[in-house]
Amino acid sequence: MTLDAMRKYLAERAPELVLVELPEAHTTDYISREWKVLPAQVAKTLTLRVGNDAMIVVTCGDSRLDNRKVKEALGGKGRMMPGPEASEITGHPVGGITPLRLAAPLPVFFDVQLKRFDEVVTAAGSTHAAIRIPPGRFAELVDAAWVDVCKDE
Repeated sequence: MTLDAMRKYLAERAPELVLVELPEAHTTDYISREWKVLPAQVAKTLTLRVGNDAMIVVTCGDSRLDNRKVKEALGGKGRMMPGPEASEITGHPVGGITPLRLAAPLPVFFDVQLKRFDEVVTAAGSTHAAIRIPPGRFAELVDAAWVDVCKDE
């Protein structure tokens, strides 16, 4: 996936959003420091398998999945996909994975802890690009369901 393809996607579906190219790779620490946001505001996109089903779960950047909650909310034990498989199924490189403009349709779930922020930052399909976005708008764009799958703070 190219940045031009992501820009086109955003122009068609969310023209109010701006893709920002980064001088360093999109990491929670870098975004938090340079964009003056909490690590929790950096939306982390996880690619999971639950049984044979592939899915995406977006969490706060400092959150960890709670296995019991994942099983209850998603119907089984979640297993992280290996990087090459995650990249192939999403169409984005590892480190730039986002539920925006996926290579193939996948179910997308957002952890409810993201709702506490007015704005989060997500990777934009590249290791060197990011987007600021309200979590409600983000969930709407990717047709995400809200779930409680992370450990309590």
